[in-house]
Amino acid sequence: MESPTMAGAGHSESPTKSLMDNLLGLLRIRVKRGINLAVRDVRSSDPYVVVRMGKQTVYDHDTFSMDDKMGDADFDIRPFIEGLKMHLEGLPNGTIITKILPGRSNCLAEESSVVWKDGKVTQDMCLRLKNVECGEVELQLQWIDLPGSKGL
Repeated sequence: MESPTMAGAGHSESPTKSLMDNLLGLLRIRVKRGINLAVRDVRSSDPYVVVRMGKQTVYDHDTFSMDDKMGDADFDIRPFIEGLKMHLEGLPNGTIITKILPGRSNCLAEESSVVWKDGKVTQDMCLRLKNVECGEVELQLQWIDLPGSKGL
């Protein structure tokens, strides 16, 4: 974090103000559901999701042993971010901004759309998990502007 800048004799910006100056907003990644996930325990699994920048991983949580990897998937947030940068106010609710087709270069199980809905940009996607025998994860991306943040 940057050191506070001097705003006058004996007065400096608060660290919180400095942090908010650099904050763009929040990317909410909602995990909607898992589909046909691999079984890693006796009859079922108790999966959870770990999200990393550029990478998403699904694990089975085990109480008495190491967690079992249940696959991974990656997705590109650039189409979503590009949609956020557009001036979309006044567009009809449900307007599709862009579509991303499944292909060899992504983990999409089906077409994904970036949509203007209820005054917000959202993207629903279904990701096919890699490095596992089966499974998909449904996600939704949504941007949250925070008061005081500089936004995109």
